[in-house]
Amino acid sequence: MNIKRREFLGGALAAGAGLLLASKNLAQTSRSGAARIEILLDEKIGTVNPNLYGHFVEHLGGVVYDGIWVGEKSKVRNYNGIRADLVDALKRIKAPNARYPGGCFADSYNWRDGIGNRATRPTRTNFWNNDPAMKQSANSPGRYEPNTFGTNEFIKFCHQIGAKPYMAANLRGLGANDFYEWVEYCNSPAGSTTGAKMRASGEMGSKQPFGVEYWGVGNESWGCGGDFLPEEYAVEFRRFTSSVPGYGVPLKFIASGANGDDYNWTRGFFSKSAEKGGWVFDRMYGWAIHHYTWNASGGRTNDWVEGKSDAVKFDNEQHYNLLQEANRMDGLLREHWRIMGEFDRQHKTKFIVDEWGSWHRSGTEVGDNYLLSQQLTIRDALVSGISLDTFIRHADKVVMANAAQVINCLHSLFLAYEDKFVLTPNYHVFEMHLPHMGAQAIRTEFFAEPIAYSRNNQPSTVVGLAGSASLNGKTLTLTVSNPHISEAHEAIINLRGANVLSGTARVLSGDIHAHNTFENPNAVVPRDERFDVKTPLKFRFAPASVTRLQMTLA
Repeated sequence: MNIKRREFLGGALAAGAGLLLASKNLAQTSRSGAARIEILLDEKIGTVNPNLYGHFVEHLGGVVYDGIWVGEKSKVRNYNGIRADLVDALKRIKAPNARYPGGCFADSYNWRDGIGNRATRPTRTNFWNNDPAMKQSANSPGRYEPNTFGTNEFIKFCHQIGAKPYMAANLRGLGANDFYEWVEYCNSPAGSTTGAKMRASGEMGSKQPFGVEYWGVGNESWGCGGDFLPEEYAVEFRRFTSSVPGYGVPLKFIASGANGDDYNWTRGFFSKSAEKGGWVFDRMYGWAIHHYTWNASGGRTNDWVEGKSDAVKFDNEQHYNLLQEANRMDGLLREHWRIMGEFDRQHKTKFIVDEWGSWHRSGTEVGDNYLLSQQLTIRDALVSGISLDTFIRHADKVVMANAAQVINCLHSLFLAYEDKFVLTPNYHVFEMHLPHMGAQAIRTEFFAEPIAYSRNNQPSTVVGLAGSASLNGKTLTLTVSNPHISEAHEAIINLRGANVLSGTARVLSGDIHAHNTFENPNAVVPRDERFDVKTPLKFRFAPASVTRLQMTLA
């Protein structure tokens, strides 16, 4: 049965309420326990690009050394020097891509330092050496980069986990020709160029080209990547991407986009780019925006210390603040997209959200060498669920995203220390989202009472239920986050034009402070629950939970 969205919603909601319930009626309905999820099967948004579930590798703290790279002679189980437990876990969630070597580190990095024989590679000052939170010893890799892990090692890591590499070029410190030669090093045919011959040397030498498609032109060029004005950066982007040979590889150039709600950066870049003509957008695959979620009891702030709460010892207000910040992603995408469309009228350029996730106050690092490492709780799992669902709801706009970062840093899926290794709650959310990969995103509307709380002694609210849905053949996948600390939320799930034959449920929930440790690695793990598909279709979403419902349609 074909039902238009307006007819669908009009029939599904209370009689006489029209397309949207008035806030008073919605509150009354919600107080009586009702919530509603409307899945509009005939309204397809776009294919969920598997690249939305990408990862991020930067030479920062314990990400590379002791995280990914342990060395071939390490007592830690490894594959050619790369931590085996990490490789195995990333393969299980079908890691689609990984971004390298930063981040801010990228714009201080000379790719030539990380190639050839490891014994002759130079040692350089790491970008993060002078960070105020740095606790590492004087000669640690976090302060002085030994370049033991470079381009070839990273490509080997990508091959092991089955991911595509996404390289970030140094725009602040190197020139366009250096970028040109890095592409040549990675992609030129065996023996064809000096770069290709250099690629074949060293412990992980490769005669065969790497075939790198994704190339970021600088990182955070509004800040650590050069402090450019948007108009200045637009000129640099054109210069770096002009006449770069692909060697048979369809190069996808990604521009350094805005920080959060810096709409002036987007407008300035796109307006300047449009002066050269609409063809500029043909070579611009992605616009890379960044959005980290942090908070303090005083509300949103840009202060790097006071603007963050503790990773584990946070109160209810800070819990809801963080999730409110995660929900801002939806509005950021909408407004940046609107501005981009004023100049790129065909929307040739899509979003790459290549840095996202929670950022907490320091103090929960698993080791002194792990700058910006933090413990991850159920609260962070909710940030993952909310963010990934937002990307799916914008599957027509977002083609790649990279959680920052993969291990031992910020919103990590893993923590490791020497031979110890643990999955964080974030990992389980990524695992629960596997059925969305490559499926068709379906427009889904959520009607639930907002959660009221006090923010800085002022009344505030956070979304009561949020999620997304996708369809792959006859399998419908619905993922839902319930941010409420203590209350479950039962919701009626409406599908018009389809019958449900069977269903399964998988739930990740618990105390909002719960987290996995080396001593107790299974404190937070998902569980399978009964999902009765009788009419009316409904499900009780547990407090502080991320839930995956899978339904087989007739």
